[in-house]
Amino acid sequence: MSQKPSNLHIDGQRFWDSLMEMAKIGATPKGGCNRQTLTDLDKEGRLLFQRWVEAIGCTVEVDEMGNMFARRPGKRDDLPPVVIGSHLDTQPTGGKFDGVAGVLCGLEVLRTLHDAGYETDHPVMVVNWTNEEGSRFSPAMLSSGVWAGVLDRDWAYGLKDRDGKVFGEELARIGFKGDKPCRPADWKCHFELHIEQGPILEAEDKQIGVVTGVQGIRWLDVTITGKESHAGSTPMPRRQDALVAASKVVIALDEIARKYPPAAVATVGEIKIAKPSRNVIPGEVWFSVDLRHPETATVDAMERDLHAAVEAACARDGLPFQVERLWDSPPVQFHPDCIAAVENAAQEAGYRHRRIVSGPGHDSAYTARKVPTSMIFIPCKDGLSHNEEESAKPEDLAAGCEVMLRAVLTMAQAS
Repeated sequence: MSQKPSNLHIDGQRFWDSLMEMAKIGATPKGGCNRQTLTDLDKEGRLLFQRWVEAIGCTVEVDEMGNMFARRPGKRDDLPPVVIGSHLDTQPTGGKFDGVAGVLCGLEVLRTLHDAGYETDHPVMVVNWTNEEGSRFSPAMLSSGVWAGVLDRDWAYGLKDRDGKVFGEELARIGFKGDKPCRPADWKCHFELHIEQGPILEAEDKQIGVVTGVQGIRWLDVTITGKESHAGSTPMPRRQDALVAASKVVIALDEIARKYPPAAVATVGEIKIAKPSRNVIPGEVWFSVDLRHPETATVDAMERDLHAAVEAACARDGLPFQVERLWDSPPVQFHPDCIAAVENAAQEAGYRHRRIVSGPGHDSAYTARKVPTSMIFIPCKDGLSHNEEESAKPEDLAAGCEVMLRAVLTMAQAS
């Protein structure tokens, strides 16, 4: 077995500078990023990443879903690669670090190996997964889901955004609809660095979260149908107001989540009146529902409670309704060998760390179905994410990247 070098360390300032350079693409007035998937800005970010990895001798392949694979050969190029993956796309009002820190952490690991002229036994690869956020094309983690065989490629190609633009057509338009099949390959493992997007690490003064798994996530769409009618001339007893019923469900969802403490959460992130008008009673309302918990049985119970709440809210005025499950990402347990590699790396480097379960979903939730996987969390200020004011300290980012380097070197040794 090859020995890990003791003198290899990432360049924290270079990592930070790369993050700030990428953040210029889609920069927002409040200091965040709007680089939504398959937009021209997404293309610009992709091309910058491609230039950076090609400058250090890596080859880049693009698959049918636009996933980018930057590969650095190993001494034994026949061995399966050790993979670092995350995403460059952002929310409409996203921050500088969500996703992008994971991809550029991989870039910094590659640069460190290149500068030292160090050859790992296994190849090392960095992936930019397409449409992790799901803000433009739902669901989230779309392309890693296709890669894992959970979601259908052609179904994904047909998805439309709010303006009616089609995923497959937009992928081709920006020039990132590749020929490489989007399916699992022979990888040794997959790691992902990410800001925590929660308050635990900061509150406990920990620099590193050793992620052991991802909680279950379920997305549903609810449509309630009433009857449009004049706001001034329709008596209250004769109204069929879809928005009133929807409002009752939103309040009930808050109560449902609080029924399963401390881990359950429920969110209505979008709500739309079909034909809004100031003086018309809403005749149809659609809203999204996001349910999360680390145990499938509890997510199932929350979904049953949601159905009961919708039925009860619509019963008084006899309103038709539809509840459709859009996406289901079951709870995931990460691989013990990858967890140990991260934990040992944090311990060796002397960083304050703890084990943690991820509340948000990540592409690693899908890679874990096919290859050994784990994640590294670093703290973010006030746990704030999906927000332009998202903030992480340079020293914490550097710590996470150093742990990534050490974990990759461990897994990239030939046994």
